[in-house]
Amino acid sequence: MARMIHSGVHGAKKLLNRSADSRAVINSATPQLKKLPFSTSNGGPAATDREHQTLHHVLKSCKLSLDSATAVQTHARIITRGYGTYPSLLASLLAVYKRCGCVTLATQLVDHIFNCANGINSLNLVIESLMRNGECDIAKRVFRKVPCPDLVTWNTVIAGCVRNERFQEALGLFRKLLSSDLEPDGFTFSSVITACARLGALHNAQRVHCLMMNKRIDLNFILSAALIDMYSKCGRVQTAREIFGAVQHNHVSVWNAMINGLAIHGLALDAIEIFSEMEMDNVLPDSITFVALLKACGHCNLVEEGRKYFDLMTSRYSIQPEIEHYGAMVDLLGRAGLLEEAYATIKAMEVEPDVVIWRALLSACRTHKNPELGEVAIANISHPKSGDYVLLSNTYCSIKRWDSAETVREMMKKQRVHKNQGKSWLELEGMIHQFRAADQTHPEMKSIYRVLEALIQRTKSEGFMPVTELVLMDVSEEEKEGNLNCHSEKLALAYGILKTSPGTEIRISKNLRICHDCHCWIKMVSRLLNRVIIVRDRIRFHYFEGGMCSCGEYW
Repeated sequence: MARMIHSGVHGAKKLLNRSADSRAVINSATPQLKKLPFSTSNGGPAATDREHQTLHHVLKSCKLSLDSATAVQTHARIITRGYGTYPSLLASLLAVYKRCGCVTLATQLVDHIFNCANGINSLNLVIESLMRNGECDIAKRVFRKVPCPDLVTWNTVIAGCVRNERFQEALGLFRKLLSSDLEPDGFTFSSVITACARLGALHNAQRVHCLMMNKRIDLNFILSAALIDMYSKCGRVQTAREIFGAVQHNHVSVWNAMINGLAIHGLALDAIEIFSEMEMDNVLPDSITFVALLKACGHCNLVEEGRKYFDLMTSRYSIQPEIEHYGAMVDLLGRAGLLEEAYATIKAMEVEPDVVIWRALLSACRTHKNPELGEVAIANISHPKSGDYVLLSNTYCSIKRWDSAETVREMMKKQRVHKNQGKSWLELEGMIHQFRAADQTHPEMKSIYRVLEALIQRTKSEGFMPVTELVLMDVSEEEKEGNLNCHSEKLALAYGILKTSPGTEIRISKNLRICHDCHCWIKMVSRLLNRVIIVRDRIRFHYFEGGMCSCGEYW
């Protein structure tokens, strides 16, 4: 290892693209390293907590700036100061070497970790640290080299994949665990249930639930809440209610899961009823309870009820509003068209409004065609993302201010901001099939487009008119329709129709809010094909049946 460090110090190249901010951090942190007392003792850390934090600080800066030379020097100092076996620092070093393209150093460091690891616990801590730093690929590489992983190892890598939103990988690892000699425990199922919930994968969810019951896993409040949340997000809110009725209600998280599950399905009155039962059972609500209640009211235009619960937080339960509560309240008022009151709420906040709150106002301005207040909202977003620009551009489009909309689009191009690509997915026989807008990657793409084209022609013959007003204006009307026809949820729906029998319910999940055109189109498809179509977008569930949607056009 010493030879590796020696050769690394002399052979590492200073890489390009070092940002000014990262360089400044390194320049300020490196002198601190030099001032630290030097020791060659490996018997244990002789440095203070400040030294330990400084090493982390420098490595983080090296990762941002791709400074492999400083990283190698810091690695040498870590060894000489007695930190050579510290999992968190080793994980940070691995991440730096991987990001800088130092494959040889990374490989040698992995070998070193296994040579110096003090048992499986040390390796588990390295994997956990990597996952917490977002280095999922490196963590899985270390995991694959562990000769005899124990259950903690498996739980760590599965939970890490969930934390890094790699839900299908988490389910794949869970299946591998089941084929091993180890038995999953409550921690395992907690992570896997979360993965199923985030995917909306009902088939997988039911299998996991059945397996958990067969293995007689104790149903504590964490797992009870997770199951309620899972079925709610998989489109089975009635099943969630049945579980809620069967488990103990002595912890607030179980109540919160049920209230939030009803909220995302647009069942605000049911959510309010559950909250009333919660009060009667003398279970004290917490801040999460009121976030869920306010969201429920926001989905159903219950403005007065929302105001009531916002006041109830402080008057009865002494819960001070946090940023999430203000955000839900601004969203509630904005959806109802009370833009000035929403803006006044922001200005009266006792905490600094964050980007989520300004985006809620911006979204309401697009819905209610108020570009002036929309300009105020986006001006308060320090680093606008693609969605922010698109909302403002669409606000201008909705009132036919084409020049202003084009100016926003040009600003996006100038700043190299690309629009977030929509993606939708559905589960068929336990397999997740994902689609992006205008996708061409699925192996059955030709058949999918044939089904989609047939549906489009049939809906047109029934009088459907594409909603093109928010599509970029510098293309022909025919091109606008073409853009709308390739949205990811339409491709997912076409595939669901292709692969399922008539009358079968189709469930689709989407990463963005469903657009007005797709919403109107799917309503008509549900009537023409006599199908129940469930779409879970970023905000809520939409149940399409008989040409109607459960949201009542309020989303």
